[in-house]
Amino acid sequence: MNTRDLSAHTAYRAGRGVEEVAREVGLDRSELLELGSNENPHGPSPAAIDAIQAAAANVHAYPKAVHADLTAAIADRWELSPAQVWPGPGADGALDYLARAVLAEGERVLVPEPGFAYYEMSARYHGGGVDRYGLDREQEFAQSPDRVRAAHDGHRIVYVTSPHSPTGSEMSLSEIADLAASLPETLVIADEAYGEFTDRPSARSLLDDHDNIAVVRTFSKVYGLAGLRVGYAMVPESWADAYDRINTPFAVNRLACRAGLAALEDEEHLERTVSSARWGREYIREHLNARTWPSGGNFVLAAVGDATAVAEAAQRVGVIVRDCTSFGLPDCIRISTGTREGTLTAVERLNEVV
Repeated sequence: MNTRDLSAHTAYRAGRGVEEVAREVGLDRSELLELGSNENPHGPSPAAIDAIQAAAANVHAYPKAVHADLTAAIADRWELSPAQVWPGPGADGALDYLARAVLAEGERVLVPEPGFAYYEMSARYHGGGVDRYGLDREQEFAQSPDRVRAAHDGHRIVYVTSPHSPTGSEMSLSEIADLAASLPETLVIADEAYGEFTDRPSARSLLDDHDNIAVVRTFSKVYGLAGLRVGYAMVPESWADAYDRINTPFAVNRLACRAGLAALEDEEHLERTVSSARWGREYIREHLNARTWPSGGNFVLAAVGDATAVAEAAQRVGVIVRDCTSFGLPDCIRISTGTREGTLTAVERLNEVV
């Protein structure tokens, strides 16, 4: 027996982990700065850690009430009805739910290039076809409505990432509204995985007036819960009840639900993380000896020549960065912001390499 034809599918390649690199380069784990995966260098909220420990003894039970509690807390935070919040196992899980709800076999989606590889992976998993709209580095990788519309041809879903990874570019609220209004039969998914790091408003406010916009957020980045896999989509009220027909039962596990609830309440940890990231991205841009681009996320894109060579050399001096060759940018690396001390050290070492 064989699988179905998967030749059009591309495997997702995550940034390299600390343990893997430490073994390869012969350094102790503590000597490495992991700045390749846009993780929170401050870790999760202490309150989230306490919540995980308190919930550990009850993992034999399904997360019934706590799943509803997390949904209600997110809904309250965004002034939505609970039905409009679709929790999922990470932002990628929420993307899958949206594809299940909207995409029929053979319909096509439009994704940014460069961009998050999972957009097209998710679409293909659900029987969709994929086309791309290119982002031009000479135009600061702008995701303008006109650029998207020029590539649009009856697509069922358009993905917009703001802030965009790996480039850091953003699409304004008015531009997202303009795009959605001009494509009434297309779902515009605004991926805001890095939304807490920018001062631009969320596309959540557009849900009140548009039934073809969904917003995706995650607890992986600013809340430091990447290892627990918890994210969510926010959807228009008119089709919010579709979630009950397409979701995985208890999509978010008990520990993740408890941690997410605690993290939402820890404003001090949130503010510390955002402040650190905003400082870090400006420091990198000002002091790295390479061309960089403005960023609304917790990372900076830098042009360094041979990205693979630079990334490998950086590992040998104790800094893990993301080689952006897989994004179609073989001359660029993406550098996540670390703690202030970690960012200072990383820039110093990277400048030796670059």
